[in-house]
Amino acid sequence: MINKETLLTVEGIEKLEKELEYLKTVKRREIAAKIKQALAFGDLSENAEYDEAKNEQAFVEGRIVTLENMLRNAKVIDADEITTDKVTIGSTVVLRDIEMGDDEEYVIVGSAEADPFKHKISNESPVGKALLGKSKGDIVEITVPDGIIRYSIVDIKK
Repeated sequence: MINKETLLTVEGIEKLEKELEYLKTVKRREIAAKIKQALAFGDLSENAEYDEAKNEQAFVEGRIVTLENMLRNAKVIDADEITTDKVTIGSTVVLRDIEMGDDEEYVIVGSAEADPFKHKISNESPVGKALLGKSKGDIVEITVPDGIIRYSIVDIKK
């Protein structure tokens, strides 16, 4: 397995550590109890509760391994390295949709922290890639399934 560097903010590391702790302590115990209860039903060959609990256990153990690898290979985005002259990972960028005139604000984060619903976009996404290295006032064209979107970079913040 190739260990890929995971870019995370301090907030992102804390979130992953909390999830890992929850899975290792609370969730593992819950699943163990479900398995124990399902075993009490007897015949495992037709025991849907047992199968479901074992599948849930496999998913949780896989997620634990994933989180441990991400945290082990984490590179923290240093807030001091974020500038306001060029878009970098960790930058907050205000974009204006040139066609619609709407302004939107996004934070550029590593892929592990991306959450479009919270306006956190990955540096590996088409929008994130297009913005990296750009400056205030630049026009960015991004190819999306519907065609091309043109944004003007209104502001870059820490």
